[in-house]
Amino acid sequence: MAVPFPDPASDTDPAARLLAEAAPGDNVPPLSVSQLSAAIKRTVEDGFARVRVRGELSGAKRAASGHFYAALKDDNALIDMVMWKGQAARLAFRPEDGIEVIATGKLTTYPGRSKYQLVVDTLEVAGEGALMLLFEKLKARLGAEGLFEPERKHPLPYMPQVIGVVTSPTGAVIRDILHRLADRCPTHVIVWPVLVQGDGAAAQVANAIRGFDALAPGGPVPRPDLVIVARGGGSIEDLWAFNEEVVVRAIADCRIPTISAVGHETDTTLADYAADRRAPTPTAAAEIAVPVRAELQELLANRSSRIIGAANRHQALASERLTALARHLPKREALYAPQRQRLDDSGDRLDRSQRQRLAVVAERLGTRSAALRPALLARRWDRDRARLEGLGRLLDSLDPRALLSRGYAMVRDAGGAIVTTADKARDAGAMKLLFADGEVPVQVLGGDIVPPAPPRPARKPSAAAPKRGQGELF
Repeated sequence: MAVPFPDPASDTDPAARLLAEAAPGDNVPPLSVSQLSAAIKRTVEDGFARVRVRGELSGAKRAASGHFYAALKDDNALIDMVMWKGQAARLAFRPEDGIEVIATGKLTTYPGRSKYQLVVDTLEVAGEGALMLLFEKLKARLGAEGLFEPERKHPLPYMPQVIGVVTSPTGAVIRDILHRLADRCPTHVIVWPVLVQGDGAAAQVANAIRGFDALAPGGPVPRPDLVIVARGGGSIEDLWAFNEEVVVRAIADCRIPTISAVGHETDTTLADYAADRRAPTPTAAAEIAVPVRAELQELLANRSSRIIGAANRHQALASERLTALARHLPKREALYAPQRQRLDDSGDRLDRSQRQRLAVVAERLGTRSAALRPALLARRWDRDRARLEGLGRLLDSLDPRALLSRGYAMVRDAGGAIVTTADKARDAGAMKLLFADGEVPVQVLGGDIVPPAPPRPARKPSAAAPKRGQGELF
């Protein structure tokens, strides 16, 4: 069965009209979506210009821009919140999911999504219970990274020459530390002044620790051998700067041994877990840092006395042993007697040997001297002289100059060598003929020996002109 199309609505039914028309007596003009959203925004912001909301953080997230986004929730409701970059950078803790906080700010709307949200100026942990929960969460997270492991701890120096102290310069803490150090063992102390509570305290403490660690050995500012991070007692909120992650990481990364002395004996911070040693109080930190000078002096004196006593006892024992051994040694005369007797025997044998040797030599000399008679010496002298004269005559007969006296001549070239053949004479050119009474130079021309031209006679001087007398001049 066909269903009939309904008839057009009558003009008297506004909901059935196609075109929007102002009804008689209607003074409410239509609003745009933006106008309505703006009106709602003004109403919300005017009505909730300043609110404090307590709730649990959920979906906490810090954007790359630095803004912080999260939601505050309880058992029945949830409201979005945003914290702009400037306020988020000043947070005294790291917000995490599950932490109960109190957010202070204003309520506004976000027209783009028809949502309302809380723009937060300050964010605080809601009570010590929530703060302890945050403490445990941070402790578990940093502990999982190994920052509190014993293997990371450095041994403390027995007697540090320089101690760096990170604390407030005006509090009682630094006075207590300096006073206790002066009592126990005076030490060079360098104080790095910082805030120990409130905004910026954690950053200053972390920068001070890293600053000490960055000092170079031998520089103008001495590098500490030990660093003490100290603060007096207070509530968990007062001590919270020493629970900040930036401080814990600075202590864990420090290459200088570090003592944490924050609060009283019952107070515990994350700095205590990261430090190489925890002190219950700042005064106790000074006691841990250095030994007692008087005790050291007493210890040195005691050990010096023990060393001297041991040396004396050793010397006395050695002297006793030497004396005991000396008693068993034979007398000096008994030791020397065999040697003296042996020396005497050797002397006697040497004397007899020398006398016997002299007797043999004397006998041999007498035998030889008997053979040396004058007649034998004269005959030997005549024989040697006759032999010498014969050798002289033989030498004279072999002298080539003796032949020159018998009409022979010796030929030498210009260099003084003897010419023995005609060929050598032709080649020699100029030669000298040596005779018994002198030498004559000759020249070889065409194979014939030509004597040199005789020297020209000297020119006789002309007769001198007669001297003229004085009278001839006239």
